[in-house]
Amino acid sequence: MTMQSETPVLDTLAAMTRDSLERCGFGPEVFILTRMAALVAMDAPPVSYLAHLRAGEETDLTPEQIQDVLVAIAPVVGTARVMSAAGHIAEALGIEIATAELAAGA
Repeated sequence: MTMQSETPVLDTLAAMTRDSLERCGFGPEVFILTRMAALVAMDAPPVSYLAHLRAGEETDLTPEQIQDVLVAIAPVVGTARVMSAAGHIAEALGIEIATAELAAGA
């Protein structure tokens, strides 16, 4: 019998992402940037960006690279999606900062 996880949904998403990265020919940086572009295209919620921003930190992605993705895809997805994504990314970063502050105070 296997032990039940405390976070089965997050664990499943992490496993799917690992599988996708292993089967894809991209390096980690291009992989995350491509996924960020897809998140913009589908107007994903802030929590989706948060997961990818954290993964991006591990690959040394810079804010400028994420901004470059937004600039590159703006003519395709449109102003509204890019501005929505910028707001969601800012909100995700705010969530991350608040979480870090809570962890530091604990």
